[in-house]
Amino acid sequence: MRSVSPRGCARGFAVGVLIAACVVDVLYAGSDGTSVLPTASPVWPTLAVLLVGLAAVLWPRGRRPAWLTPQVRTAVPALVSALYSLGSLVTQKANVFGPAEVLILLCLLFLAVRHCPPRWAWGCGALDAGALLLLSIRGLGPWDAAVLGLLVAGLVLIGGVAGLAVYLRTMDYRRTLAVSETRRSERLAIAADLHDFVAHHVTGILVQTQVARMMAQTQPQELDPVLAGIERAATEALASMRRTVGVLRDAGDEATDRRPVGDLAGIADLTDGFASPVQRITLRRDPAVSDVLPHEVQAAAFRVVQEALTNIRRHAADATHIEVRLCGDAGRLEVSVADDGRGGTQLPAAAHGGGFGLVGLTERVTALGGELRAGPRAGAGWEVRAVFPEGKA
Repeated sequence: MRSVSPRGCARGFAVGVLIAACVVDVLYAGSDGTSVLPTASPVWPTLAVLLVGLAAVLWPRGRRPAWLTPQVRTAVPALVSALYSLGSLVTQKANVFGPAEVLILLCLLFLAVRHCPPRWAWGCGALDAGALLLLSIRGLGPWDAAVLGLLVAGLVLIGGVAGLAVYLRTMDYRRTLAVSETRRSERLAIAADLHDFVAHHVTGILVQTQVARMMAQTQPQELDPVLAGIERAATEALASMRRTVGVLRDAGDEATDRRPVGDLAGIADLTDGFASPVQRITLRRDPAVSDVLPHEVQAAAFRVVQEALTNIRRHAADATHIEVRLCGDAGRLEVSVADDGRGGTQLPAAAHGGGFGLVGLTERVTALGGELRAGPRAGAGWEVRAVFPEGKA
C-alpha cells in the first residue's frame, strides 16, 4: 500500500477547500431567498466561470493536452471572469461573487508569474490581477463606497501572491544557473582529463613501439608481449576517448556518474599496464590505506600516479625501476612515484608535452587541501609526492 506524503495531504486539503468554496459561491449566487436550491438567474454565469477556473487550476499535469499551456490556463479563465464583470458594469446590475472565484484568480496569478514564459508572465499576471480587481465592481457596482476598500484588499492580496511567485521563480532561476554552472565546470574538467588519459596511453604506445623496433633486430622471439602491450594501450586509449566524448555529448543528469576517473583500485591496473621488458615497476600499498576514502581523493591519487608515469616515459625513458607507494598515517593519504632515471629519452620533441600536467595536478591536490611536491631524488631519479591531509582523506 502506497503511503501518503505530507505534500499530497496538503494538496488534497487545498483541493477540498477550493471545491467547497465553489459550492458556497454557487449557492450564494443562486439564492433568491425562497429556496435552498440555487435557482436565481446569476447562478449559470457564475457556474461557468467557476468551472473554467477549476479546469485551469486542477487539470492533472500528466493529462494536459499540448494546447493547454500555462499562458492559456491563466489567461482564459481570467478573461471569462473579466468579461462577466464588465457585463455587470454595462448592465448596471450587481452580481455577487464569493471566495472561490477570488481563490481561483489568485492561484492563476501565482501560476502566471511563476510558470509562464517571461514574455507572457507580465501580460497573463496583469490579466489575472485585473479580473480580481473587477470583482468588487461586479458585486457592489461602480459607485458603492465599499468598492475602494475591496480594491485595497485586492491589491494587498495581489502584491502578496505575486511577490511570493516572483521569489520562487527567482529561486528556480538561481538553482538552474547553479546546476548549469556545475555541469559546465564538470564538463570542462572532463575535457581537460581527455588529454591526460589519452596522452598516457599514446605515450606508452610510442615507447613500446620504439622498444619493439629495437627488439625486432636483437630479440624477435620476444616481440609478442611488447606487441600485446601496444594493443592493450591502444584499446584503452580508444575506450578512454569514447567514454570522455560520450560524457561531453551527454548533458543529462547522469553524465557526471560516468566520468572516466580512476580510484585507488585502478592504480594497480595502471602500474601493471606500465611495466615493460626494460622497465620494472613496484606498487607498495600500506594496509592502513582505506578503500572508503572520498571519491575526489581517490581520483586525485590516481591522476598523480598516472601523470608521474607519463612523465617518466616522456622524460626518463632510461629508468629501469619505478616505485609507487600508497601510505596511510593518522588519517592522511600519501602518494609517491619515484624512478631511477637520469633524464635520458629518445622521444620526439612533439611528444614531450606542454609542461602543464604538474600544474593541473597541483591545482587539483591543493583544492583538496593537500600538497604536491616534485623534484630530483638524492643520487639519481625523480620523485613526485602528494599528501592529502586528515580533513580530506
